[in-house]
Amino acid sequence: MEIIQAYYNGSVFVPLNPVNVRLNQSAIITILDTDNTTPSGNHYSEFFGTLSAESYSEIIEALNDTETVDENEW
Repeated sequence: MEIIQAYYNGSVFVPLNPVNVRLNQSAIITILDTDNTTPSGNHYSEFFGTLSAESYSEIIEALNDTETVDENEW
């Protein structure tokens, strides 16, 4: 996964930096509620915040549960 900063010019999304993607490659675009069109160069977490230790533990526990196979599953 790659984070690309871009702006919408009224008809297409224009990347702020050169991107290396295939022609017709699928993408997910998230529209942020911000007026900041100038990239700060910081990590994308400036838009998303941080994850609490409790939430992180829950996610790790759920991931670990997916790695186990029930006896009669296969």
